[in-house]
Amino acid sequence: MRTRLLLCLPFIWLVGCETVQTTQGGTVGVNREQRMISALPAEQVDQMAAKAYSELLAEAKSKGVLNTDTAMLKRLRGISNKLVPQVSHFRQDARSWNWEVNLIKDDQLNASCMPGGKIIFFTGIVDKLKLTDDEIAQIMGHEIAHALREHGREAISRAYIGQTGTQLVGALLGLGEVSRQAADAAVQYGLMLPNSRSNETEADLIGLELAARAGYKPEAAVTLWQKMGSASQGAPPEFLSTHPSSGGRIENLRNAIPRVQPLYEAAR
Repeated sequence: MRTRLLLCLPFIWLVGCETVQTTQGGTVGVNREQRMISALPAEQVDQMAAKAYSELLAEAKSKGVLNTDTAMLKRLRGISNKLVPQVSHFRQDARSWNWEVNLIKDDQLNASCMPGGKIIFFTGIVDKLKLTDDEIAQIMGHEIAHALREHGREAISRAYIGQTGTQLVGALLGLGEVSRQAADAAVQYGLMLPNSRSNETEADLIGLELAARAGYKPEAAVTLWQKMGSASQGAPPEFLSTHPSSGGRIENLRNAIPRVQPLYEAAR
């Protein structure tokens, strides 16, 4: 039975997938090849994201919390206007995306860039952390990097592959419901989370370079995550988290700053 399982595992990962290179490596050298479901093109994911984004904005508008802080919105859009032209260093087609930046009044420490360039910030992350423009640029660059690398599409692909793998392993081994739940956990923590942490590291590095090319201080990446670390006391341990620990990512960013410092100096 174990031999049957080992023979089948390569097919779990290969059937229906393709290897893609979503971005150029840039100065920071993000060159990992990605596996995507071939039946799920990027255009379809972008359409899904645009629909979800429109629904989010509509809900925020109905509650009277959309773009109410005009001064902060102006700051965010000004920063995005400097960052977006830099995306061509990683992928040329992204310059023609329908980029949007909107702001929701909410205390949560959160921001995102959906596939296709749909950016959303929550006022809490700027207000509570007292972010400078340089620090906002690091967050926005990080989120833009997720979109450039199509991490959303990759996550969907991983979830599909993981579910397929769990079902196949269960069928081969004759697992009951309790054992199947254990297999689900093994797929989640043993396969999916390490890749998610890898995606976060890639976004940190690409975001650092985007911000530097736009003329924002690379050192702001360190102060940003120091603030985030202070605000996230009591968070889950790194092993069970999709995000690297603040200390780990700060060390990675510090090591990368010398690579992008010349880009920042040239942009000033």
